[in-house]
Amino acid sequence: MDAVTAPANVEELLDRIHELSGDLPKRLKQCADHLAANPDRVAVSTVAEMAEGAGVQPSAFMRFCQVLGFSGYSQMQRLFRESYAQNWPDYATRLEKLRESGAGSPSALLAEFIEAGRLSLENLAKTVDPRALDAAIKTLSEANMVHIVGLRRAFSVASYLAYAFDKMDVPTMLHNGVGKLDSRHAIRSGDAVIAITFAPYTPETVELAEAGRRAGAKVVAITDSHASPLRTVTPLLLTVSEADFGDFRSLSATLSLAVALVVAVGTATRTKRNGIS
Repeated sequence: MDAVTAPANVEELLDRIHELSGDLPKRLKQCADHLAANPDRVAVSTVAEMAEGAGVQPSAFMRFCQVLGFSGYSQMQRLFRESYAQNWPDYATRLEKLRESGAGSPSALLAEFIEAGRLSLENLAKTVDPRALDAAIKTLSEANMVHIVGLRRAFSVASYLAYAFDKMDVPTMLHNGVGKLDSRHAIRSGDAVIAITFAPYTPETVELAEAGRRAGAKVVAITDSHASPLRTVTPLLLTVSEADFGDFRSLSATLSLAVALVVAVGTATRTKRNGIS
């Protein structure tokens, strides 16, 4: 039997798990399912912890790593540590980094953030998947109601989408978690959910996306990596990689994607409403 080459990045690894999943023995299938559902845990967990989460012995998880093409768990974990930065520094650390860089005047800061935004937009133009974008627009334009959830850094994007969809007469509901109110019961079959989250991923956003899927709604994810836990919730994954300056990340590319979604979905909805083929 020919040796299997180890995946070169996290995306290739998750694709390989998807390809092999149906043919794996029961214990190795448990490992695959657990890793696919918790890719954010690999970089910070021991093999014993991952095995416990999968409900198998550590030896079984080691065997799973070898089936994927790795020499062992350490090699696989290294891939996640190199390819996926789970945690970002706190704001005090980020400000200190800016001071060390000699950013200087507000005008100089603005120039740096403009450059980060430009790089983000250029990267989006190169990496956006037109088929995924078309599928997302079709899903959203056909939905009875579009539910939107995005918390923390993603909240501004979610709020904009809710505002703009409302102006386009697209039925929309923003789930903002204010007062710890749980409104997931409002999601129905035939609806769609836009879930927006970036590393370190917000559990509440992922949970609402999962609840939407269970309710029969289709889910469109806007996230920053194929290692996102939303990958296991939906195949409609729109990935956006934002450049940063001093560990402060802009939302330039994400908001541009949001504008495109709003205009395309609004146009499709009005065309359907007016009976134009």
